[in-house]
Amino acid sequence: MKKELSPYLEEIKTHLHRELLPYWKVRGVDREFGGFLTFFDSKGSPTGETGKNLLAHARMIYTFSSIHRVGYDKDGSFLESAAQGVRFVTDHFRDKKHQGWYWILKQDGTPVDRKKIIYGHSFVIYALSEYAMAAKDKTALGWAEKTFDLLQIHAADNLYGGYYEFFEEEWSPCRPGACGGDRKSMDVHMHLMEAFTNLYEATGNRLHAARAEEIIELICKRMLHPEHGTGIAQFSPDFTPQRAIIFKNVWGSDREAEDQEGRPLDNTSFGHNVEFGWLLNHSLKILGLDKKIYAAKIKKLYDHCLDFGIDWELGGVYCEGPHRGPARERNKEFWQQAETLVAMLDAFETFGDERYLRAYEKVHRLVFDYLINHEVGEWYPLLGPSNEVLWDYMGHAWKINYHTVRSMLECERRLKELA
Repeated sequence: MKKELSPYLEEIKTHLHRELLPYWKVRGVDREFGGFLTFFDSKGSPTGETGKNLLAHARMIYTFSSIHRVGYDKDGSFLESAAQGVRFVTDHFRDKKHQGWYWILKQDGTPVDRKKIIYGHSFVIYALSEYAMAAKDKTALGWAEKTFDLLQIHAADNLYGGYYEFFEEEWSPCRPGACGGDRKSMDVHMHLMEAFTNLYEATGNRLHAARAEEIIELICKRMLHPEHGTGIAQFSPDFTPQRAIIFKNVWGSDREAEDQEGRPLDNTSFGHNVEFGWLLNHSLKILGLDKKIYAAKIKKLYDHCLDFGIDWELGGVYCEGPHRGPARERNKEFWQQAETLVAMLDAFETFGDERYLRAYEKVHRLVFDYLINHEVGEWYPLLGPSNEVLWDYMGHAWKINYHTVRSMLECERRLKELA
């Protein structure tokens, strides 16, 4: 086992410590106004675009804080980058009148989109709790706790459970349809689980743990396909499955669905499924819950990816497909590769089946041979079915370092333990 895994561990160490961390050590911080600039071309040079969004800022804070927590920040520069990001977020993204956090700002901090998007708020909790643990900062932890409290007041659905996800500036619900006011999603609830778990790790407050446990139960009972166990993307408030539409306040490089009514109802994301699997395992550990209760559900998520998501010929994992059957969208997106690498190692650690290692190897080779721009240090955002580069930028409004750095830190740790 050690001999088999050692080459992968060495590749990860080289990429992480000689390419990826050096890339971000000198990029991202806005030296003029504070906060972060996230738009970089294929050579890693700034494009001149300067818009700032809440999600990217929270994710940058989380990433730089996590680098410090694992001990890879000897001079403290990553923590200082996180600290100035925290200052910018609390000074400019915070709505001092209605509370909560604006969605998009100009470079100088002027609000452009004042909506309260719960996806962004989940990452504020995640980021500030991580920063608080890294910097021993009680003020930042207080902001994370206040954000958690705001969600219980304004976003929690006391009738059907879960959380509404789109609000206007003053916390009135957004309109239905493309504005998202009548939708709930597995993606947002998965990240609320992640955020509340991290908050509990930082505070030890059992209320934070209880809300994380509620989301775990909700996802497992209402958001996974009743037969196949795979994730369903979007729901009405009462958790009736809906076709997944692209919202006006988007948070990713979504490719437009061919059908204007949204993606097919029989559709699931390989990346989200396995990301939920390993994040759930992590939450169970932090919350002190019995992993055996959820093992069968997690295994279904991993096995679906194994059976239908992995490109066993050319490597990597496809984007999406039906709940049972071959992949429908066969492009290969960076974040799904990152999460699948972690998940397949988690699957092997949990279940001991070497098929997961074979799947890991296929994704690893795709990432290291095609997806990483080794000359620059970061990952291309999207490859086609034949591993051709479709998009070549290194960063934009939504693609920064959260998935790539976290994946490499997780894989390095897990491979060290396995080897």
